[in-house]
Amino acid sequence: MSDWEQITLGDLQTRGRPKVAVPPQAGSRTSMSDWRQVALSEVVTRVTAKNDDGTNQNVLTVSAEHGLIAQESFFTKKVASKDTSGYYVVAPGQFVYNKSTSRSAAYGTVARNLRDEPGIVSPLYFVFEAKEGAALPEYLELALNSDQFFGSLAGMLREGARSHGALNVRLGEFYAATVTLPPASMQERIVKVISAVDDQIIALDAEAGALAAVLRRRRADLITDDSVEVMRAEHAFDFSTGVRRTPDRAVGPYMTPYLRSANVGYGTLDLSDVLEMNYDPAERKKFGLQYGDVVVSEGSASANAVGMPAMWRDELPAPVCTQMTLLRLRALEGVCIPEFVFHWSMWAYESRAFLDVAGGTNIKHISAKRAKGMAVRLPSLDRQREMAVELDAMESALEATRAEAARLREVRAGLLSGLLDRTIDIESAELGV
Repeated sequence: MSDWEQITLGDLQTRGRPKVAVPPQAGSRTSMSDWRQVALSEVVTRVTAKNDDGTNQNVLTVSAEHGLIAQESFFTKKVASKDTSGYYVVAPGQFVYNKSTSRSAAYGTVARNLRDEPGIVSPLYFVFEAKEGAALPEYLELALNSDQFFGSLAGMLREGARSHGALNVRLGEFYAATVTLPPASMQERIVKVISAVDDQIIALDAEAGALAAVLRRRRADLITDDSVEVMRAEHAFDFSTGVRRTPDRAVGPYMTPYLRSANVGYGTLDLSDVLEMNYDPAERKKFGLQYGDVVVSEGSASANAVGMPAMWRDELPAPVCTQMTLLRLRALEGVCIPEFVFHWSMWAYESRAFLDVAGGTNIKHISAKRAKGMAVRLPSLDRQREMAVELDAMESALEATRAEAARLREVRAGLLSGLLDRTIDIESAELGV
């Protein structure tokens, strides 16, 4: 009985429970008390140096995918103001917070200037630098793009802070958000583990880029084989355009899902936001998609989007129709196969053949009439099948590589989160990479 401790209810309320000896984790060099949650303002200093003389024209932008990069390499045209004297100067090693949100960055992105020369950023961004000795900059960049930090930031934001793709974050809210700060040695280990995963992702991205380039070259070689006779596209494919979206179609007895340009990407369909409008039974039959149909983005203010194709593979239950912003190409039975239509359309986009026949000045658009007159080198059905098998196999290899890179990105996010909240042991993570 002498080993028992007499405690009161008050002891339990203040202490939680009697202390027990807990053996440290194997290989652990730090205790929980070594880890701190600190306000961002404790480890960074705001930077407000302006490009007063306007001489620095190295305009940078923050991308959730690519970090802090030159604006001219991110946008197709210069979007910075003509007068950049009010822009912030970002020295090498300093940080920038972009409040713009995206699917992969719900609370914006923090990036660091990894270049050897200073750049300038929009005054809408926050610029700051790590206090000397307060935190390892490489670690800080990771921690500030973690769920923990953005979760803390979300808790700081007042109601109505989110609007139109950007957060209305005040300086006080941002710098009051808390960051996980382990000992310096642990920061280094976390950086090393995440960097190893990043290296694998970079390698997979490079492999995917190489596969995509080979696929495009091979597709062009096959589609433009000059030993094959040329015919007009209208003799190989059936063309159709969808219906115009009008107010009277917003309601009705035959509300039907339909695809529009926003749903069509480069060889892919984005079905996360499919709208509906009223198509009567005859229209459903005429404009309804069939397995293997190829939908092509008919027009856009961006030249890069004109002619973007994707194949419909019955991803949604029928009927699903199309809006006028899309061209629908369908293989003519006994003349060609759907896979050939898809690869021809991909080539027409990649080679800018679709763009070449597009009319319009500011907004380019491809009419069915123009598309019907395009040249098609149509081989025999057997040869089309051979081509499709070869190109589809290359597409599958490319998609598998991209999927592996996407999976690793998810693993990276979970790994970083687990390391920061200590649900993943650092020793186990180091063995895994």
